Amino acid sequence: MPATQVVTDFAFLRKLVQTHSQNVLDPSRDYVFQARLSRILRSRGMGSLAELVEYLRSKSDVALELAVADAMTINETSFFRDGRPFELLRLVLLPKLIDARRTTRALRIWSAACSTGQEAYSLAILIREHFPTLVNWNIRVEGTDICEDVVNRARSGRYQRIEVNRGLPARFLVRYFEQDGDEWVLKPQVRSLCNFQKVNLCKYPLPFRAKFDVIFLRNVMLYFAPETRLALLSEVHRLLAPDGVLFLGSTEQPVDPSLWTATLSGGTCHFRPRTPS
Repeated sequence: MPATQVVTDFAFLRKLVQTHSQNVLDPSRDYVFQARLSRILRSRGMGSLAELVEYLRSKSDVALELAVADAMTINETSFFRDGRPFELLRLVLLPKLIDARRTTRALRIWSAACSTGQEAYSLAILIREHFPTLVNWNIRVEGTDICEDVVNRARSGRYQRIEVNRGLPARFLVRYFEQDGDEWVLKPQVRSLCNFQKVNLCKYPLPFRAKFDVIFLRNVMLYFAPETRLALLSEVHRLLAPDGVLFLGSTEQPVDPSLWTATLSGGTCHFRPRTPS
């Protein structure tokens, strides 16, 4: 196939993804997307990317369009990825929030774009491991993603050995997982803290009523246009408690700094909401 045709096909697919999810994908990652789309090609009996694109151009197949968008927007994840935010939570931020919530005895944490759930479960493990006095509190770690397949995987709490070997301390594997054949399954004491649902971060208002105390929105906005980032962070600002904490990716910053106060601590940056003037 001519190289120019491949470029044109990927441009069409990236536009399709943007239509469904507002993600603006980097053309330099087309080789990654090609590998991710291979499962869809096999399931549809298609022999090439060109055949997939030709079909999508000529047919209205929303289910296939969504499957393509899901495959191309799955974020890489691992347990306790970039451990500094977790350490800052454990040592400084969560103790303060816990003290402030003594009356309600409730904590709400949101792992946005959670992929297959490792970040959300890492937060639940952190609470079980380091804050045993919260056993009778109402703790909820909400994990959301736009991809139905990865949300279902997160709900299952099942991981391959290669996944638990990435970032998860051995003592946590022994304490909070059970082996089932070639997989490791999270125990109920961790899974009971977590809830997973499909959520499109670009459809407002987002489906949450109560505010969150901690929000992880890491390495998500890299793929959004500036106006989409602004709208999302405005919604996040609405959903974060006045004394709550927001974590972004290490290279990400709020689009509207007037809404946020940044603090650098423990080698990582976190943000607190300001009251708009």
